[in-house]
Amino acid sequence: MEKWMLIDGNSIAYRAFFAMPPLTNSAGQHTNAIFGFTTMLLKLLEQEQPTHVLVAFDAGKITFRHKGYTEYKGGRQKTPPELSEQFPVLKELLQAFSISQFELSGYEADDIIGTLTRRADEKGVQAVVVTGDKDMLQLASDNVTIAVTRKGVSEVDLYSPAAIQEKYGLVPQQIIDLKGLMGDTSDNIPGVPGVGEKTALKLLHEHGTVESVLDNLDKLKGKLKENIETHKDSAIMSKKLATIFREVPIEEETERIRYAGYDAAQLAEAFRKLEFKSLIDRLELGPDADQMEEAAQASAAELNIRVIESAADEEFLIELLKSLEQPDTNGLYIEAVGENPHHAELIGLAVATGEAVYALPYAVLQQPFAGKLREWLEHPDKPKYGFDLHKTELALAWSGIGLGGAAFDVQLAAYLLDPTDSSQTLSSINEKHGQPTLPSDDAVYGKGAKFKLPDAQTLYRHLALKAEAVRRLVPLLMEELNRTDMSKLYFELEQPLSRILAGMEHLGIKVEKAELEALGSDLERQLTTIVSDIYKHAGTEFNIGSPKQLGEILFEKLGLPAKKKTKTGYSTDADVLEELAPYHEIIPSILHYRQLAKLQSTYVEGLLKEVREETGKIHTYYRQTIAATGRLSSQFPNLQNIPIRLEEGRKIRKAFLPSEPGWYILAADYSQIELRVLAHISGDENLKEAFIHDMDIHTKTAMDVFGVSAEQVDSNMRRQAKAVNFGIVYGISDFGLSQNLGINRAEAGKFINQYLEVFKGVRQFMDDIKNDARRDGYVTTLLGRRRYLNDIKASNFNIRSFAERTAMNTPIQGTAADIIKLAMVHMDTALRERGLKSRMLLQVHDELVFEVPEEELELMKQLVPDVMAGALKLDVPLRADVSYGLNWYEAK
Repeated sequence: MEKWMLIDGNSIAYRAFFAMPPLTNSAGQHTNAIFGFTTMLLKLLEQEQPTHVLVAFDAGKITFRHKGYTEYKGGRQKTPPELSEQFPVLKELLQAFSISQFELSGYEADDIIGTLTRRADEKGVQAVVVTGDKDMLQLASDNVTIAVTRKGVSEVDLYSPAAIQEKYGLVPQQIIDLKGLMGDTSDNIPGVPGVGEKTALKLLHEHGTVESVLDNLDKLKGKLKENIETHKDSAIMSKKLATIFREVPIEEETERIRYAGYDAAQLAEAFRKLEFKSLIDRLELGPDADQMEEAAQASAAELNIRVIESAADEEFLIELLKSLEQPDTNGLYIEAVGENPHHAELIGLAVATGEAVYALPYAVLQQPFAGKLREWLEHPDKPKYGFDLHKTELALAWSGIGLGGAAFDVQLAAYLLDPTDSSQTLSSINEKHGQPTLPSDDAVYGKGAKFKLPDAQTLYRHLALKAEAVRRLVPLLMEELNRTDMSKLYFELEQPLSRILAGMEHLGIKVEKAELEALGSDLERQLTTIVSDIYKHAGTEFNIGSPKQLGEILFEKLGLPAKKKTKTGYSTDADVLEELAPYHEIIPSILHYRQLAKLQSTYVEGLLKEVREETGKIHTYYRQTIAATGRLSSQFPNLQNIPIRLEEGRKIRKAFLPSEPGWYILAADYSQIELRVLAHISGDENLKEAFIHDMDIHTKTAMDVFGVSAEQVDSNMRRQAKAVNFGIVYGISDFGLSQNLGINRAEAGKFINQYLEVFKGVRQFMDDIKNDARRDGYVTTLLGRRRYLNDIKASNFNIRSFAERTAMNTPIQGTAADIIKLAMVHMDTALRERGLKSRMLLQVHDELVFEVPEEELELMKQLVPDVMAGALKLDVPLRADVSYGLNWYEAK
């Protein structure tokens, strides 16, 4: 039996955008609307099991309705670019789903769906319409059910004619009469002033249609009669505007929209591009195990694999060591299972020499007869060509084995060559460079709870294939680095930094558990007091952590104005509560309660769990190959996001101490590094003047934009200037700035334009960098880090606009990231050359943290900011502010 599913694409995407939290992939592309749309689509496909699927989109802003009423939808604000850029990508994803999509100039998605539901009625076919717009209720029939989204897009309400009758007391066709009387602000349909839903329903229950209401004006009284009489033409026109046109000239679509399911490989590739890993896992779109096994066997058959399992195989070990004396490139692969290298399980290793591949279990490496191989691993002058040597070095260090002589890291090189590919697995790098297929780790080991080591033969083969892949990839990637002028960036910055990071991570930072526990107790006391205040304001006790109970207290008991509804009741998210803050004193208490509760659970209790018992320290892990801008990402735990805006959050840093008695924590933080980079790159004289004369940049910006003196700049002016300064750096739109400042988009757009009128060098830089990107296909940082922009010449405006914003902000953010990395490399050199005991512990965005003995304190107070300021020569001075104390809190 046929079942059609017809989806209002614009409506669902729009709802998903505002329902989902901001999401971007590693390329900086916004994906929240696409992700929300996709999760809803998957759920409906599973629930409805349709035989035919179509997603209809609006085609442009002008429709036939504008001919009769030019203000139709005129009240709508321009679609945020953060949403607009997602539509073309969403349409590509639908192609990967093998789902039909349709749009037609002059008509809306409603009209396309309306036409198809008419055909469904004529054929007696069941259809479900998925939309966020209740205008569609007019299409409901014995064959057609309308699914209207609620709670964002995760849930829907189903409307049949019976359900519409129960809710409104109307038949579906009367929905257009309802809109005719009450209007629709979202579509700028005027209706009759003063007539809301309640009044409109009462009129329709008595008279049936708009026309009948107008025919019976004599039965109405007072202001209502006057309003309807005055605006009767508006009522008739509004009804007409609300009527879905069901005669769109489209061909018979039945066969075209037939849905036979998706191609797993095609959809998996689309999800990978969007970085929807959770959806890949959910749909089990990984590679087919049988196919991978066949490919692995075929590749392994070409290798001469020699297994070293005991001292009886020592001849192979001698053979390997002899081969490693040759200058040819080797391929080293050490398997450390587990994402966190501090707790990774070392399984085995393999070394490819070209003539053979030698594989051995990790336990064998620790046996006496393998001592020479351990010496080779640790020797700084014996080159190692490997994959993710940073993680490898760290995992080895915890087992007491060093790794020296890192000559080339395939993963790190691949990241530089394509920083927007966040996966950077050996399998994907291999495939991208046309090498033989490698089985994925999931295929060999299983994933999650299904993880287990395979039989020995399979394990050795897997390690051997990886080692050989490394050996083959090394010359290919070296050649690409040379061709793209990134060899210097790799060998002088990224590779040395990898070794420095591993050393910092293994060293760790001391944490005083008693201090964290004391802070936790203090937070508990504060939370108890706040809870008591909340109960007092509410007049009753309830579960503050329950959105349902909190909603009932706020909106029913206290009568506060409800902003949004969810499946279980009222929305009590942060945006809603912040809007409600002026209405009742309970709201600030609830917001404060949530902040403290998160500090307690995520940071106090969370950090306590991360203290390693044998060291008394926290050992984070810096991912070097994640962010497309070149920034480092801290994990296990993330020490870059400890909240410091709240004093209680800052106090968490009191628990971070020097590891030696009598030592100090010293912190040095770059001042306005991204804006200084912008001043240099753009050459803007106003920006350069501010930094050369050490002025407050936000005050200077406010002075120039508002045309006032420094004394006339008030706190609000400076706040707005600060928002636009950083907005320019991060490619913010008028929509984004309006959200940050709580102003409308027109004001935000005007402010951005004023800024660019004053800082003409910045405007020129923006124009020039977009032209450069169109010419070259990429942009670079000052150190030559590339970011490719494949969509910079896209015909679609929204896709092209996103690429242009990326072109503008990448040189700024990327250069700032390069500078702090360069400072770390120079600082490491300075410490070693001077024979200092001081140690670099952490990098937190633009800040470096050290532990320093008292006798080196005065030297380090001068040395650190000098090295950071001299990391890269710019047209404006770099400045690092230094502070110190007995703990990290005092050092800030």
